[in-house]
Amino acid sequence: MHSLTANLFSLFTIGLVQLVAVISPGPSFLITAQTAAARSRSDGVKVALGLGSGSLLWALAALLGLNMLFHALPTLFFVMKVAGALFILWVAFQIFRHASEPLVIEDRDGAVNPFLKGLLTQLSNPKVAVFFGSIFVSMLPAEAPLWMTIALFAIVFLNEFSWYSIVAVLFGSGRIRTFYIGMKSWIDRITGLLLGALGLRLLWSARETT
Repeated sequence: MHSLTANLFSLFTIGLVQLVAVISPGPSFLITAQTAAARSRSDGVKVALGLGSGSLLWALAALLGLNMLFHALPTLFFVMKVAGALFILWVAFQIFRHASEPLVIEDRDGAVNPFLKGLLTQLSNPKVAVFFGSIFVSMLPAEAPLWMTIALFAIVFLNEFSWYSIVAVLFGSGRIRTFYIGMKSWIDRITGLLLGALGLRLLWSARETT
């Protein structure tokens, strides 16, 4: 009984810590909000689904020891950080590039669909795996039961998907869409610049891993 209580407390703590990290603004928030406002709520939710799937993959990778692999092979971590930063910069460029164009409810990012955009955005940040690896090592029991592992993956996915679905619903509302249409060029330019700054920050931080 004591073990069950401790396991449930560990799940709750990990879920809470991850939720706080998810809510903090970053590329995922900007991309979800921009997609929902520019296109539709459903496309924003598809981005959220991609983000949740990306988190699930990183959590699985962390549980399988990718965090230790990053520490053993810093070059791999460096390459993934650079690749991720370049992807964020590409998304920023696409948003900024089309800022002055009229709103068209079609894909403005080439062949990247909303789900894939969310998935690639999440997979572009290997720090997520390090984050999961850190909290898993510090908060999970040495031999976690199967039900706890399954519950952990469910929490990780639902935290990400639920929060960004809320963001998509809010930014996909008619009132916010009307505001976005009127201010599209400025909003897209600011979004592109913020994403670009985040991408450059990732590139700059990558040097710390070499």
